[in-house]
Amino acid sequence: MAHSHLGEMLDLDADVLHEFHREVIAWAGSLVPDRPRIIDVGAGTGTGALALARHLPDAEVVAVDLSDEMLEHLRHKARASGVADRVRTVQADLDQPWPDLGPADLVWASASLHHMADPVRTLAQALAALRPGGILVATELDSLPRFLPDDAGAALEERGNAGMAEIRAEAGMHMGQDWTAHLTAAGFTVEAQRHFDIALRAPLPPATGRYAQLCLERLRHGLDGRLSADDLAALDTLAAGVLDRDDLTVRATRTVWLARRP
Repeated sequence: MAHSHLGEMLDLDADVLHEFHREVIAWAGSLVPDRPRIIDVGAGTGTGALALARHLPDAEVVAVDLSDEMLEHLRHKARASGVADRVRTVQADLDQPWPDLGPADLVWASASLHHMADPVRTLAQALAALRPGGILVATELDSLPRFLPDDAGAALEERGNAGMAEIRAEAGMHMGQDWTAHLTAAGFTVEAQRHFDIALRAPLPPATGRYAQLCLERLRHGLDGRLSADDLAALDTLAAGVLDRDDLTVRATRTVWLARRP
């Protein structure tokens, strides 16, 4: 999927699952000192960085990502939100030795850790960037959200997500990992692990249809050669018609870890 679509998908995720995002932002915000310095690792389009900057009006946020295109989108949104003076972007490969980003009070890692080549090494660099007593808040997701309420559609989403999980595992992505063990190995003290089972029903946020469409298209493009021709055709049909449906639900699971530098 093109970066622009991935960027739109990240923005829509923040929009549709706004209550979940708001709860995690508020939790992280309650744990930091006054005038906190925050590093958002794998910031993408900046949904986390900008929400933290808005929630904590005296925070300074450093948003780090590999993609210049994502960071340009982030800077544009920061200007539109009126927080550009407190959000700076750094283009960097987080699998390489980090540029000097610290000292930070909070490292925020939302759905970015599973992309890292060597998660423990990356987490050790996050630890080094934190002040003693500083915290890391990491969110991971098991799969794309599911939207289709009927049995046939739900079963197809399930097969699609299982196929995507296989592809991610083969690509070396660290999905479904024991992040508590990784965090501990990197030197953190894990203080909390919270599991969120998100289930939204009507009335849904207006962006839900488009979000469902992009997720179904992502499944469809990712699964060429994995699913049967019938399943792929069904995904095409569902993606094309999903904007006209009024029976969608949103089901997603997220796990959030809170870890502290001793």
